[in-house]
Amino acid sequence: MSVWELLLKWTPKMFEGVQLTLELLAIAVVAGLALAVPLGIARASRHWYVRALPYAYIFFFRGTPLLLQLFIVYYGLAQFDAVRQGPLWPYLRDPYWCALVTMTMHTAAYIAEILRGAIHAIPVGEVEAARSLGMSKRQALLHIILPRAARIALPAYSNEIILMLKASAVVYTVTLFDIMGVTRTINARTYENMLFFCYAGALYLLITLVLTRGFRLAERWLRVEAMQGR
Repeated sequence: MSVWELLLKWTPKMFEGVQLTLELLAIAVVAGLALAVPLGIARASRHWYVRALPYAYIFFFRGTPLLLQLFIVYYGLAQFDAVRQGPLWPYLRDPYWCALVTMTMHTAAYIAEILRGAIHAIPVGEVEAARSLGMSKRQALLHIILPRAARIALPAYSNEIILMLKASAVVYTVTLFDIMGVTRTINARTYENMLFFCYAGALYLLITLVLTRGFRLAERWLRVEAMQGR
């Protein structure tokens, strides 16, 4: 078979891998953001006893590789009878849910730290102005601190999503057919390793390009909104 015939034959399978990769990425970063918001707020607290648990969570997930965390969830939890007999076992024995849970918890740690830094970057005067207008701490958090922190954190958040896209390649190790999983399967059947690894690389680059352009547009829109708000 010629190169073009091989590409034409296996492109539908590669696109199935793209679909799974994007699905895992999208769910993980959205769920991770939802988990990261309370973690980041607690991490930015002035009280050590509020910061302690989020700090331990973030330290673990930022300090260990995603692949190790995936193996702990997929292989490690199955060692415990309580897990195998528990209500979550139908999910924890499924590689898809294990990968999704691991990616979500991993990215939540990074996003929480990004959010903590963004909260600390907000000028103290803006918060004090909100309080002087009679806002409670909760109102200041919802209407001043979090929206302002979101604008500050967006560039770092976009980088985290791109990093998670690349890190998601490890899920093939638990038998998932993402881009890398499909590529490895095709290589085993065709022995055209260089061709399909380059094809996979081109797909990752294309997805990264689309994400980068999308976040640049979002950053530009937020800058315009901020200027109009003034």
